[in-house]
Amino acid sequence: MSATVAAMHGVTKRYSDVTALDDVTFALQENRIHGLLGRNGAGKTTAMQILTAQNFATSGAAEIFGERPYENARVLARTCFIRESLKYPDDYKARHVLTAASHVYPHWDRAFADRLVEEFALPVDRACKKLSRGQHSVVGVIIGLASRAPLTFFDEPYLGLDAVARQMFYDHLLADFAENPRTVVLSTHLIDEVSDLIEHVVLIDKGRVLIDEEAEALRGRAITVTGPVESVERFARGHVELHREQLGGFLRVTLSGVQPASAEPNLQFEPVSLQQLVVRTTQQNSGARLEKEVLS
Repeated sequence: MSATVAAMHGVTKRYSDVTALDDVTFALQENRIHGLLGRNGAGKTTAMQILTAQNFATSGAAEIFGERPYENARVLARTCFIRESLKYPDDYKARHVLTAASHVYPHWDRAFADRLVEEFALPVDRACKKLSRGQHSVVGVIIGLASRAPLTFFDEPYLGLDAVARQMFYDHLLADFAENPRTVVLSTHLIDEVSDLIEHVVLIDKGRVLIDEEAEALRGRAITVTGPVESVERFARGHVELHREQLGGFLRVTLSGVQPASAEPNLQFEPVSLQQLVVRTTQQNSGARLEKEVLS
């Protein structure tokens, strides 16, 4: 069994009357690409900030490479955290930022960084404050890839990139990961774009972990059933329902943990993508919480 690189044990984080994380527990194994998924405000960034010692848990514990990350230079030197909102000194040019990164990360690959600069057409002699949003994102992407840090977090740093540039990032990440395995965490809303990269999924919603499983197992977990209302209701009875839509006499239901049935000629079965599963699971959780609040 592979070693655990990062873990949270019962972590809760409160800001006054707001609970950003609520008893969060999960583990990230070495040399894998993990997806940390969830809606805006779900608690993903807070979790990564606590793991990288940029924030403090109200209770619980976080570990990186089996040690506490706080004031631990040995651990933090092996960790790279790239965020969309990274700020650089106003008088720095892009090349200054890359040079600084080369001194921070022991595994920095200068040749790889130079190749990425050329392929992404990054104007390295332009001041960071004059870079476009996309160019700013490219700086973060290059640092995250060329750092070759044993643990690398990408917190949606590529949102400023167009579709072509994002695909370039995914291609470089996958190719370099194959040659230089490390632990990568992708936090993103663009689930369909990264679903083929992700090996393990942690889904957070409203500060709680809803899913902590292998991506391959999740891909075959849910199906959507469509057909006459009575037939669909009969088939769905006793199963976990994630979502339903009805139009006239036809019903469309997404079910978890169900296999298609060839003996149901009136029904149509469709696989559920990872993004659909995440969306439906989150919607189900929101509905359940709302119902609980109303009843209480």
